[in-house]
Amino acid sequence: MESLRMIEDWPVPNAAAVVVRADGTVLGAAGPQQHLFPLASVTKPLTAYAALVAVEEGVFELDDPAGPEGSTVRHLLAHTSGLAFDEHRVMAPPGDRRLYSNAGFDVLADTLAKASGISFADYAAEAVFAPLGMTSTLINTAHRTPAGAGGLSTAADLALFAAELQAPRLLDPSTVAAATREVAFPGLSGVLPGFGHRRPNDWGLGFEIRSDKSPHWTGTTNSPATFGHFGQSGTFLWVDPTAGLACVALTDRDFGPWAAEVWPQLSDAVLAEAA
Repeated sequence: MESLRMIEDWPVPNAAAVVVRADGTVLGAAGPQQHLFPLASVTKPLTAYAALVAVEEGVFELDDPAGPEGSTVRHLLAHTSGLAFDEHRVMAPPGDRRLYSNAGFDVLADTLAKASGISFADYAAEAVFAPLGMTSTLINTAHRTPAGAGGLSTAADLALFAAELQAPRLLDPSTVAAATREVAFPGLSGVLPGFGHRRPNDWGLGFEIRSDKSPHWTGTTNSPATFGHFGQSGTFLWVDPTAGLACVALTDRDFGPWAAEVWPQLSDAVLAEAA
């Protein structure tokens, strides 16, 4: 895809991008597809997927207690447990506000590890990465918030994950639909990192749902059904079910005004070219 060449002009040391359809067909790729990038919060969809596998395997249930009093696995996945952004401090009652929380995802991972008897990093590798052939992807357990922001991966690996999100093999399609297309705890407001307060700030289970948020890190022509995540390390992954494709872009420059400008431009160009 000619549109992906736009990343060559981004003000970053390294960048890679890939566009993939549900059947795994790669429509285009640019940059080093095997380069290992820190994912930052693009780790969260991977963590969420491992947690959803655990639910289907009977390790725990979405409404099992986890985190602060009154919170559940579902609350942690939807950033409604009440935990603060980066510390284990309760800021609100569960289900009251959409408080984006790295700490909540680490509590989720700890809950999964205790219930399964397997470390979270190993569970994610065995349940998600290995079955999908994501041979370069791992959770850096030395990171301050491993399950929230400690993932490392490549564009080639995330293309496999993006295909899985569109045509699930590891999970029942209804599970993925519930996590990515149904707003968890509808109507809650909160801060979309990097873009300010949103009323409402729609989220699924581990995946942000675009809805009608504006401005946004996806394109102006992405459908409201678009879901995914972006990371502070300059990374994003979105799936647009209406367009029938997904886009991944990875860089090694922290998110900032540069990304808020060029990411939507790339997304719009990809959607236009694919159409």
